[in-house]
Amino acid sequence: MGSWAAATWRLGGCSGRGGLRGAPRRRGSSRPGGGDRAATLSDLLQSSVEAEEPGAAAAARRERRCPREGTVLLFPGQGSQFVGMGRGLLQYPGVRDMYRLAEKVLGYDLLSLCLEGPRDELDRTRHCQPAVFVASLAAVEKLNHRQPEVVESCVAAAGYSVGEFAALVFAGALGFAEALYAVKVRAEAMQKASEAVPSGMLSVIGRREANYKFACLEARKHCESLGIENPICEISNYLFPESRVIAGHLQALEFLQENARKYYFTRTKMLPVSGAFHTRLMEPAVEPLAEVLKSIEIQKPLVCVYSNVDGKKYMHSKHIQKLLVKQVVSPVMWEQTMHSVYERKKGTEFPYTYEVGPGKQLGAILKKCNLKAWKQYNYVDALEDEEAAET
Repeated sequence: MGSWAAATWRLGGCSGRGGLRGAPRRRGSSRPGGGDRAATLSDLLQSSVEAEEPGAAAAARRERRCPREGTVLLFPGQGSQFVGMGRGLLQYPGVRDMYRLAEKVLGYDLLSLCLEGPRDELDRTRHCQPAVFVASLAAVEKLNHRQPEVVESCVAAAGYSVGEFAALVFAGALGFAEALYAVKVRAEAMQKASEAVPSGMLSVIGRREANYKFACLEARKHCESLGIENPICEISNYLFPESRVIAGHLQALEFLQENARKYYFTRTKMLPVSGAFHTRLMEPAVEPLAEVLKSIEIQKPLVCVYSNVDGKKYMHSKHIQKLLVKQVVSPVMWEQTMHSVYERKKGTEFPYTYEVGPGKQLGAILKKCNLKAWKQYNYVDALEDEEAAET
């Protein structure tokens, strides 16, 4: 990001007064739906602290670093949450302000839910997506405090599913409160869609001969034989070579488990989620998210951010708005994204990579996708604080 990073990434962060530092304003639309206790976004932004983009930030837009000279930040998604996350982050500047502002946006005490649970409540889609989003940006605060040069030299970022919103806030494309509100709407709409149809997600590891799309086709035919109209069974996540997540109607997933050997699946496991995320079963969530994104000012990212939809860099604000909506009903192309991020000429050194947020899942996937890139991998612990442990 350059020497201006400490100031610039906070375009989406919190000021010391609990507002937003330089956050973009909404363009005069009213807030749709939501719980009665949650403050409207326009109310929150009335107390925002506005600041112009630093001159060095504009210069950095024009003068990108060579990838081998910079760092990469990866932001995790739903499923990485755990009770206690964030405990190791609270002492760092701005983190408590982030959680205080989150409580106003969401209408409930997110910090207490993250620290104390109960786990069943934290794991609900409507709660865990905002929780992972805030914890990830809080982890950036910790990283910026302990190793500011890592943040300053960042040249690329990518986020897994909801993690993409955190990556875009870090890159200055979205304001913190506005992005969190969009995540809230997204999470609530996705949970509602998942409750409408008995559905789920199946993690699959297959042999090289495995034909995932053919297996999905036969699973859909099986559902039709049971009288299910327009059954859904499709790849929802490309994780790493020979690993996919298949999502859709529960009957289809049960069929695949029962016939795993036929399709050359070596291991199958149902994921602890309540819906078929990133499939057409999430279509009811598209319009609510699209509406809120229309009301948010989106800027061009200050560093490269890669989209889950196609594994390519976001080019401009309209591109971001379009693909964030499309992402809800499209497979997460994470394996392809990792290839795009780490593609380089033979002999070129790989950048240092930092996973910012709860867990180390993205590091484990990176190891499967690109062992050489993984050797430069680190993560920021969101549970314990290393400085406290060393004293």
